[in-house]
Amino acid sequence: MTLMTHRWTHAAAALAVGTLAVTTVTPAAADETDKTIEGFLADSTPYRFVVPEDWNGTVFVDLDFASGGPSETQQALIDDGAAYGGTTRDVTGWNLRGAVDNQIEALDAFAATAGVPSRAIAMGQSMGGMIAATTGELHPDRIDGVVAGCGGLSGTVSQWNQKLDTVFTLGQLIDPTLPVVDIPDDIEAARALWQGALAEAQQSPEGRARIALASAIGQLPAWSQSVEDPDPKDPRQYEAGWYGSLSGDPLPYIGQAMSSRKTSTEVFGGLPSWNVGIDYAEQLRKASAESRRVVKALYDEAGLSLKDDLATVNGAERIEADPDAVERFAASYEFTGDISVPTLTLNAVGDQISTVAQQSAYEQRVKRAGNAPLLRQTYVGSAGHCAFSDAEVVTAANVLLDRLDTGHWGGSTAVHHLNAAAEALDMGEARFLNYSPDRFNR
Repeated sequence: MTLMTHRWTHAAAALAVGTLAVTTVTPAAADETDKTIEGFLADSTPYRFVVPEDWNGTVFVDLDFASGGPSETQQALIDDGAAYGGTTRDVTGWNLRGAVDNQIEALDAFAATAGVPSRAIAMGQSMGGMIAATTGELHPDRIDGVVAGCGGLSGTVSQWNQKLDTVFTLGQLIDPTLPVVDIPDDIEAARALWQGALAEAQQSPEGRARIALASAIGQLPAWSQSVEDPDPKDPRQYEAGWYGSLSGDPLPYIGQAMSSRKTSTEVFGGLPSWNVGIDYAEQLRKASAESRRVVKALYDEAGLSLKDDLATVNGAERIEADPDAVERFAASYEFTGDISVPTLTLNAVGDQISTVAQQSAYEQRVKRAGNAPLLRQTYVGSAGHCAFSDAEVVTAANVLLDRLDTGHWGGSTAVHHLNAAAEALDMGEARFLNYSPDRFNR
């Protein structure tokens, strides 16, 4: 049996037992020569693929494609001969394993209608980036490569423990009555309370110092939509960037800390995060040197004792997790680094939701597993969640395709090569830069 036959035998088996709904094939709206393959999976999740008339055998599968699209990025890849498709997260939500299973089931449906692809690439952004990386790690017999954009690649439990650290520190120092883990049903009201309290704190030297402390502990980016590439030698400017990421910019960190905290707690049947045993003075020591200098400067300016504030946070009643919820959350997926297909990550250094320090945790796991040659990580000088230009995303996909074609990365991920390739596309900005994220501290 050939590898290709082995990869796709259970696609036929899935169809034989009738787990997939009827597939329909229609012309794609973007191009009358393209066709659309669509239907519903066993759990009622819709799937959809756009296949060009001159399909070259490559297919991309994406968590969120059936929610809209094709985007300009996706259409560019379709115009180059690849099929592009996927599912939605509407049914699975934070059930990441279920979303991964759906990617494979969608590929089965695609193969049954369009034919067996020569290679399948998992691609996506945000939770879609997590799903792409997870699908590649769990199903290397089905996935040939991964392009994971702006995903929380430290894993589920660790990233939400770090978000807890940020919000817990803020709560103890700014207003202990604000919700931290017991999020009320009215999430918008909780978000408004937090943003109001943070806006007031931002007006005083004491409040700015405490926002800086929590941001440093939580490894928030200071490169934000409010302040691009802040100078760490200018503490006020640097803190203004932190405040933008935390609360002042669109899609603020504190808002997601309310909405997704409530959702994940409900989905996993209990609180999957804790801070029992965490020394917040030690967490600050683990922050970058420039972050620590900014915090010290702002505390000195405010006339506050950093030691006393850390003692206040450390002395507060701690939050315990539900062990069963932690187990369920971790199972949905904590990365092992055991990758066996080429994997490219794409990250904005100013992403306030999938904070960039998480990429160092992923890199370390891949290295410990002995798989560093398969991984390349790329960074873009932009702020906002998944704030990439079409040129940057298409370039990332093309680098992965070239790696599959040639069997090696070569110099393809060197910054000058990435920017030259992105500029040549004439699809938006080219902002790749050399960047080493801070070591993930939780």
